[in-house]
Amino acid sequence: MEQSRKVRIEAHGGPEVMRIVTEAVPAPSDHEVLIRQKAIGLNFIDIYCRTGLYPNPLPHGLGFEAAGVVEAVGAGVRHLRVGDRVAYGQSPLGAYAELRNVPADRVVAIPDSVDFEQAAALMLKGLTVQYLFRQTYRLKGDETILFHAAAGGVGLIACQWARALGVRLIGTASTPEKAALARQNGAWEVIDYTREDVAARVRELTDGRKVPVVYDGVGKSTWEVSLDCLQPRGLMVSFGNASGPVEGVKLGQLATKGSLYVTRPTLGTYVASAQAMQEAAADLFQQVVDGHIQVAIGQRFALEDVAEAHRALAERRTTGATVLTLD
Repeated sequence: MEQSRKVRIEAHGGPEVMRIVTEAVPAPSDHEVLIRQKAIGLNFIDIYCRTGLYPNPLPHGLGFEAAGVVEAVGAGVRHLRVGDRVAYGQSPLGAYAELRNVPADRVVAIPDSVDFEQAAALMLKGLTVQYLFRQTYRLKGDETILFHAAAGGVGLIACQWARALGVRLIGTASTPEKAALARQNGAWEVIDYTREDVAARVRELTDGRKVPVVYDGVGKSTWEVSLDCLQPRGLMVSFGNASGPVEGVKLGQLATKGSLYVTRPTLGTYVASAQAMQEAAADLFQQVVDGHIQVAIGQRFALEDVAEAHRALAERRTTGATVLTLD
């Protein structure tokens, strides 16, 4: 068996609980592939798993997203071969590793024009935008929408995909620099939520009509304002908890604010089958191949610096995507 360095936690807590250990990696089972990883994507959900907000039995690894080269293929795998360049964004916990086995139905081949860092940065975030824009609320073009944290890894992909669809995306950001970055990537307008009243600005930008859908990955701090930006019978898509989980939801608010709808989706539900995963990934990569989406990697960290990477992510010192790089 080959040896692999990986990140493991034995207790939930801050970045200091992450330890790098070396473990043997067995041959892949019938429906797995063994991947020599080249780049690993970081996401806020990794922090939730580390802190225990999303609890998992301890000890466990971290990370859901990476890209690399197939080194071995299980007997039951038909769509992948040794040497294939691949990526995944919905694996079991444990992507922070040099070498690992991954269920083959979570793994897709990546186009030659997409490099490993781009693929690792793109899979979970890009698939998130795919299910938000093409499945949860299928945008058709000519809508005006609100998307929080528009300069983040998911947000920058959303800005580009919205522009490709002909959708006017109103983003929110915390600094002028982040607002400028979102605009450069296709946001129609950006609201600095530290200086402006988001709901009032949305009403102004839409001539009082507000928006049919809000995509909110921030959570607790933006819940109320998001509801205030929706048209009657509009849809609140709460897909993340960057500021903490939404608590104390009062269903009566949905009635008083215009018979609103709310959904709390997860990517896993939308790509639960191998076919759904392949179709979503194909849609995503087509956007990249066609030049509509470019992956902005704002930060790179070595595996040994994973704690600092988590601190930067949690403190919102990042723009675009963040990846761990492997030799």
